[in-house]
Amino acid sequence: MTAVQRSGAELHSAKDELAEALFGLQKAIDTRDWDTVRATFADDGSGYGATGLEDTIAKMRAHLDGVGPTQHLIGNLRVEFTEGGARTLAYARVHHVGAGPMAGSFFECMGEYDDRWVSTTDGWRLALRTFDMQITLGDFAVLRGSDD
Repeated sequence: MTAVQRSGAELHSAKDELAEALFGLQKAIDTRDWDTVRATFADDGSGYGATGLEDTIAKMRAHLDGVGPTQHLIGNLRVEFTEGGARTLAYARVHHVGAGPMAGSFFECMGEYDDRWVSTTDGWRLALRTFDMQITLGDFAVLRGSDD
């Protein structure tokens, strides 16, 4: 991946746009707004080890639709521009509250998101997302799909 230099207002504008896209995605995940999650990804985007957008959304839902409230806190955002778009790296602390049979339990993980973005006429879209989970607390079984 070759770094691309940007300067001045162009640099700050692109960084702000990427930060807003990233923070908006995390909010959409916390509110289970799957249409916004889908719209944040490129049409051929993928993440979390899944292949393709629909498989990525299905994998996310299999881990979150049966969970109570979640909160994705993002910090230490770094942005690198490349010939093909941009890369954001951000620390995350994610808390999941158990629901249904997991009520009273929690799962919390800390790690780093590594996201690859492409610039489109509709703004920045996520092409590839990975999460390097470095610390876990609680019960991973809290992450579950809907009972429906």
